Amino acid sequence: MKANICVLAGDGVGPEVTAEAERVLRSVASRFGHSLEFRPALIGGAAIDAEGDPFPAKTRALVAVADAVLLGAVGGPRWSDPSAPVRPEQGLLALRAAMNVFANLRPVQPHESLLDSAPLKRELLVGVDVLFVRELTGGMYFGEKTLVSRAGSGDGASGGETATDVCTYTTEEIERVTRVAAGLARTRRGKLTSVDKANVLETSRLWRRTVTRVMSEDFPDVAVEHALVDSFAMQLLRAPASFDVVVTENLFGDILTDEAAVLAGSIGLLPSASLGVPRADGRQIGLYEPIHGSAPDIVGTGKANPVGAILSAALLLRHSLGLEEEASAVEAAVRSALHEGWRTADLLAFGRRPCTTAEFGAEIERRLH
Repeated sequence: MKANICVLAGDGVGPEVTAEAERVLRSVASRFGHSLEFRPALIGGAAIDAEGDPFPAKTRALVAVADAVLLGAVGGPRWSDPSAPVRPEQGLLALRAAMNVFANLRPVQPHESLLDSAPLKRELLVGVDVLFVRELTGGMYFGEKTLVSRAGSGDGASGGETATDVCTYTTEEIERVTRVAAGLARTRRGKLTSVDKANVLETSRLWRRTVTRVMSEDFPDVAVEHALVDSFAMQLLRAPASFDVVVTENLFGDILTDEAAVLAGSIGLLPSASLGVPRADGRQIGLYEPIHGSAPDIVGTGKANPVGAILSAALLLRHSLGLEEEASAVEAAVRSALHEGWRTADLLAFGRRPCTTAEFGAEIERRLH
């Protein structure tokens, strides 16, 4: 197979973990006889520094012809002024919009060898295998935003400002992400949990009505339940093994999947895939990234955990390139390394020497051969 992969290393530890994911993908290509071309480009703060634009035209052009996009992380304190007209996160939102990816898949499956690293009791984590499907292009992140200072209030220091973030969803947006989630549930344990805030929010009432209708009409074989976001956040920690596929809107999904990182023991372990409408051949042009942030406090120290990025590369192989055997080989290599005690600093008990980002990546690569 020949494929073109656009690599957006981004900011903070993004370049460090993306380098290890690319290393593993190159090894997969060599072992299985594929030709993968990697084309780097700028995004986020790095792009602002170089081009004055968090999603420059050069990057947009490379993304447009890529078979898949591998992303590191975006943002950091040097670009964190909320009043700045140009911010790194704008590049990420523009990237998602340009790729028309609307379903963000975030699997959470604790590794057996790491159950004692998580803050929850071991018995709560046995059998946990949750797949979050987060709607990615609607809600407050993409809604109309305003900031108004009342006359005579100056810079707002006296509290004379009003800020508004509009949360908007359409029936079509809810339908398409529900179908993705329900289709995945059908291949797993046949259960879908839809998370909303229908007792308060009008968008959530539309969300619940639409999910109920789609499931009844198109997926009668999949069990569906509805949960309010606050109650679900509690149950996710009390009984995580009771959930299979979870579908929710943009903001709720962002928050809940970060909470779910405690089930795995570290946010550095978790991958994600953002997908759009499948092509005629069934493959999807997707965006793949670890769910952790740019972690500016550990840049250059070798402490960043590359597993989330490497497992994101496995999802790239599976969903965009249709290479299931290769994806499974990467995941098996990660499990094997963790089982035999390879740990970065975020997973290690006090007093033991952790491996570095590059050492962990090299070990996973070695286990592919």
